[in-house]
Amino acid sequence: MTTTIPDQSENDRLTVGNSLIAQDWEDLTFKVHRSAYRENAVFNRERNEIWGRTWLYLGHETEIPVNGDFKTRTIGGRPLIFVRDSTGEVRAYLNACPHRGTILCREAEGRTRTFQCFYHAWAFRNSGELAALPDSDAYPTDSAFVESVSLREVARLDIHEGFVFIAFHDSVPPLLDHLGKAADFISMTASIGKDGMSTLPGIQKYSVRGNWKLAVENAMDGYHFAPTHNTFVGYLRETGFAVTDHDQYAHDLGGGHGLLVLTGHNGRIGMVWEPRFGETEKDRIVTKRAEMSERLGADRAATIADASRILFVFPNLLLFDLEALTIRQLEPVEPGVTDVRAWQFVETGEPEDVRTLRLKTMASFVGPGGLATPDDIEAYEAVQRGIVATAGFDAEQFDWSDMSRGMADDVAGARGRSTDEGAMRSFWRHWSKRVGEIAGVNGKVGE
Repeated sequence: MTTTIPDQSENDRLTVGNSLIAQDWEDLTFKVHRSAYRENAVFNRERNEIWGRTWLYLGHETEIPVNGDFKTRTIGGRPLIFVRDSTGEVRAYLNACPHRGTILCREAEGRTRTFQCFYHAWAFRNSGELAALPDSDAYPTDSAFVESVSLREVARLDIHEGFVFIAFHDSVPPLLDHLGKAADFISMTASIGKDGMSTLPGIQKYSVRGNWKLAVENAMDGYHFAPTHNTFVGYLRETGFAVTDHDQYAHDLGGGHGLLVLTGHNGRIGMVWEPRFGETEKDRIVTKRAEMSERLGADRAATIADASRILFVFPNLLLFDLEALTIRQLEPVEPGVTDVRAWQFVETGEPEDVRTLRLKTMASFVGPGGLATPDDIEAYEAVQRGIVATAGFDAEQFDWSDMSRGMADDVAGARGRSTDEGAMRSFWRHWSKRVGEIAGVNGKVGE
C-alpha cells in the first residue's frame, strides 16, 4: 500500500481568518504579526477557541497498561486524571473534587481503585462514582444526589492506534475527521513493531520561555537544520553519514496538521543504517525490513522505513519518527512560557541491546540534553526575547515575522521543500480561522 501525501489543503491555502496574518499572493509574501506570540488577549482567545474546542492529545494508552493505573497532567490549562478503571476502560476526569473543587489526586502517577480527597475525605471509584462520604447522614440519600457528585469526565475521549485524545466540548467532530490525513501517519509509526508499540516508563519534562506556536514552527522548519544544528551535522559527517537537504519535503495535511519527510538528516534504527549504529545493527536492519515487508507489504514497508518524519497534529502533538521515536506534547502556560512533555515510543519486546542503542541515539539528538533540542530551545527563546523589541514600533513595517519562503512553489502546485515554510503557513492559516478576530491587540486587530 502506498500513501499519497497531499501538497496543499486548498481551503486552508486560500484564506486566512484575521488580520494578524498578512498574506499576499501577488507579492508572494506571508507574515505573522508578532503580537500573536506575546499578547494575553491572543493567548486567552486560543485557550477558549482552540484548547477549549478542539481534540487534544492526552497520552498513550500504554502509559496506563494495568487496571487502576493513573497519571495526572495538565492539558489546556486544566488538571486531569488519566486512568484505566477497574474494568479496563480508559477515562479522563477533571482533577477537581466535585464537593469543593480541591485537587483530588495529588500524585503524579500510581495505581488505585479509589481517589480520596484529602480535604474532606470524599472518595471516588476509578470509574467515577462516589464511593464514600463521611457523615453521609447529613446529605440526601437518593441516587440523583449521588450521581450529581460523580467525577466530571471530559466531554469526549477517543483513541487512535493507542493515542488517546480528549475534548472539553462535545461539539468537536469525530476524532478521525479531526485527524484527517494525519491519522495514517500515526498508523505508520504504530505499525513498526510486529508485536506493537509502547511508551517507556518515565517522562522528559521541561519548560521553555517561549510561545507554544514557536515550538510548532521549529518542528516544521527544515530551513534551520544545517545552520542551527551545525555541531550535529559535523558529527554525522565525521562518522561517514552524508547529510543533505536534497529530496526532502514539507506537506500540508489540512486542518492545521503538518508533515516533514526527511531522507538525509539521519539513519533509522531497524530501517536505514548509518555508521554510528554499528555493524550489528546493519545486519539486524536487513532482517527487520524483511519482516516489515512480509507483514505490511513491500510498498507500505518502504514508505514507513525509507524516510524519517516529523508529524504535527494540531494543536499539541508532535511525533518525531527519526533515528528513534519520540512523542512530544505541548502545554501552553502563558504567552511566553510552554511546558513540553516527551515520551520514548519503542517496539514491544525488542532486544535489550537494540533498546539501549535506541535510547542512546535518542538522547544524542532529540533528548533534552542532546545535540538538537537545546539548540532549538535557545532559538525559540531568542525569538520570544526578540519580539519584545519591535512591539508597538511602527507595526506596519517592523512588527511582523516573515514566512514567505517557497510561496512560488505553492502557486505552481509544486511539492514544497522541507527547507521552505509552507508547513508553517498552513498551520497559521488554520490557527487564524480557529481564533478569528481578536479586538484590541496592539491597536491593530478589530479596529
